[in-house]
Amino acid sequence: MSRKLDPSRRRVLRGLATGVTAGAIAGCAGRGSDGTGNGTDGNSNGTDDGTGSAEPVAGGELVYSQQVSPIEFDPIVVNDIYSQQVCSQVFEPLYAYDESTNPVPHLASEEPTVERDGTRYVVELRDGPRFQNGDPVTAEDVRYSLLAPVEEETANAPDVEMIDTVEVVDDRTVQIDLQYGYGPFYTLALTRSVVPESVREADKDAFNLESPVGSGPFEFDDWTEGEFVDLVKWDDYWGDPEPYLDRLRFEPVEESTTRVVSLETGESDVADGITPQTWETVRNADNMSLQSEPGISYYYIAFNCNEGPTADPQVREAIDYAVSMDQAVSNFIEPAGERNYAPVPLPVADSWDFPVDDWADIGHDRDVDRAGELLADAGVPEDYNFRIIVPPDDLREQIGISVSNGLNEAGYEAEVRRYDWGTFLDTYDTGNEDDYNMYALGWLGGPDPDSYVYNLFHDGQIGATNGTYYENDELMDEIIEARRASDIDERRDLYESIIPTVLEDRVHLPSYSLRVSIGVRDHVNDFVAHPRSQYNPRVVSDYNNVWLDQ
Repeated sequence: MSRKLDPSRRRVLRGLATGVTAGAIAGCAGRGSDGTGNGTDGNSNGTDDGTGSAEPVAGGELVYSQQVSPIEFDPIVVNDIYSQQVCSQVFEPLYAYDESTNPVPHLASEEPTVERDGTRYVVELRDGPRFQNGDPVTAEDVRYSLLAPVEEETANAPDVEMIDTVEVVDDRTVQIDLQYGYGPFYTLALTRSVVPESVREADKDAFNLESPVGSGPFEFDDWTEGEFVDLVKWDDYWGDPEPYLDRLRFEPVEESTTRVVSLETGESDVADGITPQTWETVRNADNMSLQSEPGISYYYIAFNCNEGPTADPQVREAIDYAVSMDQAVSNFIEPAGERNYAPVPLPVADSWDFPVDDWADIGHDRDVDRAGELLADAGVPEDYNFRIIVPPDDLREQIGISVSNGLNEAGYEAEVRRYDWGTFLDTYDTGNEDDYNMYALGWLGGPDPDSYVYNLFHDGQIGATNGTYYENDELMDEIIEARRASDIDERRDLYESIIPTVLEDRVHLPSYSLRVSIGVRDHVNDFVAHPRSQYNPRVVSDYNNVWLDQ
């Protein structure tokens, strides 16, 4: 029986263009485009001009080309990576990610004290952090920042919905009690940004779109959606080191070749999202280098398990036979991404020591004759037209076309519909056969399986981050059990049961993980690409401080 979702429960996540905020427990692969630790691919980029005499120079503006325009700047509600890229310069968390994805104290003075079998966290704040209006960062601000996503029913609520109470012990100490143990709480909830309660409560709309106030090294200056966001160095920044740069400008450039041209001509200094089509251009250029990191991302084809032929597992298996995902990824994604056989990013699978080779065997090799036999046996009418919807992304569109071509060869009609993001997000999670049989999407979470398994498969996320409507009560219980367990080995065992089940039931056809690939002009020094796209450009941190040749 098909299910219809109460429209009042649907949460349109504008940020699903590429992913959402989500933290993690385990570190990902280290720096390097080839796994060797070499942070660049092509020309060198660093703080030395080859003579050993280069010294950092303060001042200047760095122009960063993004793939999509930011849309808002309040960390309580921000849910897309391009807005988060701006927020990460203005706001700061209790615990920041290091050069990899391990949390380290930032606003907090030390690691949290964990008590009561992982259901109580006590966090001490540093003495000194201030917001850009001069107010100190207090425990009350931390309490407010942790509770607001749930109280305001934002799309970020799953990050902190396990919190029961937050007690302000004193101005610099909070005690956080959870309703249940939650394995990735430290590096998911406690890595969220802290906002000033008084400023945000005075005018939430202005805080979001006109004058956000954080404790970070850059202040908000001006923006025009679709054109630019301007940030300026906060001269009274409390932290160390202070940034060398005076200004930071974000400019959205959606077309990948145009982003590269902007690098070549000097219109931008750094460009995000280097695609397979532009990879060699950047890599071989004389005036720039390519930085590439294994990315914390997962891209896939998902099935409508609610209505239509794809509600039948046999039909989903037939479609698996109809396409060679290996070939599609080789043709359209490499070298900017890598084939992924499981619904977690490759660095996550590696750090958790998951049996990926075994999971890869679950998928079928391409056999269009077998696909046709299974579709006919399942009773799919010969004139049925499968509908695959994709967002405005060339890579995901090519994966969708690969599926439709396979179905065509198996004797069935299939169309790929490319929608703008607003239309896509209003469509992909309705569960209606008339809207879609399959959709192509991606998820950028943290390096923890919960970020992906819960958000993409649990029925509690239907209409929010899950458009499959897949039903399996036993599996849903396992997902919650894995989410709430505090023991890593116990969680690993549960995921090694959950993931093969969703693969065997073909809820998704896993496709690829993208690398974080960034072009950097040679006059930009000490730029280090971070494996989580949300945190690029990492302009100033404990391990780097970007400066420009003058």
